[in-house]
Amino acid sequence: MLASTVPGWLRQPAQAQEQELEPEPIEDAVISVDVEVVNILATVRDNKNLLVTDLGKDDFILEEDGTQQEIRYFSRQTDLPLTVGLLVDTSVSQERLIRDEQRAASQFFSQVLRLKKDLAFLISFDIDVELLQDLTASARLLESALGNLQVQGSGGGIHPGPVPRSGKPVGTAMFDAVYLASDEMMRRQVGRKAVILISDGVDDGSRVSREDAIEVSHKSDVVVYGIRYYDRGFYGGGFGGVSLGGGSGALKKMARETGGNVFEVSRTWTLQRIFDEIQQELRSQYSIGFTPQGDGARPGLREIKLRTRRKGLKVQARSGYYPKPD
Repeated sequence: MLASTVPGWLRQPAQAQEQELEPEPIEDAVISVDVEVVNILATVRDNKNLLVTDLGKDDFILEEDGTQQEIRYFSRQTDLPLTVGLLVDTSVSQERLIRDEQRAASQFFSQVLRLKKDLAFLISFDIDVELLQDLTASARLLESALGNLQVQGSGGGIHPGPVPRSGKPVGTAMFDAVYLASDEMMRRQVGRKAVILISDGVDDGSRVSREDAIEVSHKSDVVVYGIRYYDRGFYGGGFGGVSLGGGSGALKKMARETGGNVFEVSRTWTLQRIFDEIQQELRSQYSIGFTPQGDGARPGLREIKLRTRRKGLKVQARSGYYPKPD
């Protein structure tokens, strides 16, 4: 059983424990050093929004709190293990979208997971956060778990009744899902780590805040990708301002701060196309590591800025990190 900060947050049905084709340990996936190394995954695009994959270490400039840092480790390879967590909103507002999400996600898992190297897990969230499939390298098990996605909301629209344990109105525990995926599922994993969050972007009643979710993502080196997908019919073409963009702010904030990206499903940008785009990003990342030089005793978030010497390029990378306690 996962050790949650608040008991009972992450529910685990029996099938979530099933494992298959567990990756073998990769000895060179972890750099063993006596000092702290901060890892950054970066994606670079040009002014046409095309991925740039031919940069070298000297093409990047890295700063921490305004002080330039030496890039000690650099790689254009995506050979490091990849752990992907798919978090699917199963609140009542998403009921008519589930089948499309199942199809697209199943194809994504079958394409992105490399045998004996990568892992993935599946979480659904509504009034609770539930682990439907634990870490596995098996696309078959993930596809089976996707078939178990179902709406479990209380049926009270976007303002369901209170959960007896807390007395707080809940319906879409999105921030809780990101927090638990990053803290309980990702923290001990090595290599590249990404959470893909499918939701209308509206959180209703999480026990943690958006800032809490971002902080634990930083501490676990997790990149968050947001996919905003919502049923216009459920919101009456604009109820609550969701179709006007009211649900996009939280997704954009979490993605921007952790170095990910956010997409919105439309006629042009289908869910399948978005999964393909995320897959391309995951295959085009730069892995950058540095040893912080400065006041190691100061607690709190350290701001990171990563840019390129080449003009006209946009770097997508985490905005900061939290020093590890002594």
